[in-house]
Amino acid sequence: MPSPCQIPRSLAVVVAGPAGSGKSTLGRRLAEELGAPLVDLDSVTTPLLDALPPAALDGHWLTSPHAAAIRAGRYAALRATAADALSTAGRVVVVAPFTSELTGGGEWHALVAALSPAAPHVVHVDGDPAVLASRRASRGATRDAHRPETPPATPAIPVIAVDAELSTSQQLSRVLPALGIRRPVDADAAVFAREFDAVLFDLDGTLVDSTASVVRSWRRFADHFGVSMQALHANHGQPARTLIGLLLPAGRHAEALAHVTHLEVADAVGLSPVRGAVEFFASVPTDRRAIVTSGSVPIASARLAAAGYDRPAVFVTVDDVERGKPDPEPFLLAAARLGAAPRRCLVVEDAPAGIAAARAAGCAVLALTGTTADEELAADLVVDGLDAVRLEVTASGALRLAPA
Repeated sequence: MPSPCQIPRSLAVVVAGPAGSGKSTLGRRLAEELGAPLVDLDSVTTPLLDALPPAALDGHWLTSPHAAAIRAGRYAALRATAADALSTAGRVVVVAPFTSELTGGGEWHALVAALSPAAPHVVHVDGDPAVLASRRASRGATRDAHRPETPPATPAIPVIAVDAELSTSQQLSRVLPALGIRRPVDADAAVFAREFDAVLFDLDGTLVDSTASVVRSWRRFADHFGVSMQALHANHGQPARTLIGLLLPAGRHAEALAHVTHLEVADAVGLSPVRGAVEFFASVPTDRRAIVTSGSVPIASARLAAAGYDRPAVFVTVDDVERGKPDPEPFLLAAARLGAAPRRCLVVEDAPAGIAAARAAGCAVLALTGTTADEELAADLVVDGLDAVRLEVTASGALRLAPA
């Protein structure tokens, strides 16, 4: 949980998104983390509307001929309640679809005015329409049966985009730093006193924020083959062939590997670099850095390109080794190709399997939050973004990690 001293005194966070995106769950967790009042449109207005007889509204309030006026009244009540919370508590988290507000028109300006003087930070949660529809169907809310089909809102205002495919904890790990609420860096960590000859980077969740893409691809894989997703969550960072070996009989391994490769390559579109990763990666001399990934060449290449990275000279994939992470072989091979002793290598990772592999190889480990629980990251240093640290070249030519 962030320290109260990190949280701005005046802070308004708006959590927007379509029904079923998980915005209420994220909003509640954000409010808990920030120690802020939660103002949710459903809590403020839905009980009253549900209590009115449909005859009074000429049908359900979502499909009533008076739907536009009802919406205006709901959002007016939301704005007034949020303004009261902000003025008394100094911070507030406001949750609603905000479909009209996202377009940046009059409704947006009314919300900004209500939350003044705090400039609202907008978190937009969205995802695969099929997933959102499935969530709505499973929760059994009466209002969902009357919800009109509306096209998805494309935000015309600045937003912190969050994928609904991510867990709430993974979403928080992206939202809090974007709000300027950062994990403190342990300036006394022993790793800052060490010198290195090379830096070995994992790819997914370390250089490229591909976690949602990975989960989405494997969810579609699980739907196609009728298997559970639990093995993925328990074995993140291990090669696809390992996961498939846990999920399917040997006779289907080749088919399954080809299928998931197709899914992952096709989904590698519009991926973003991890916070600070582009600059940190570029700060390492090109002949002293490598990427070591559990992905195959097609998948890793597609994700690198989608996030705007050039392929490094030393690029170790699952196709180069017999035993993938958590075995040390991938990192030992990368160190050998760079001509560096493993004990003089710094590994940058985000997953327990990768950290275990780096430890077994004798490397130091810098871990990133955002994929797995913090307590699972048994590293020399844990940060919430690569902009929290920097790499220096010493007078002797060695590499040294330092707080940013």
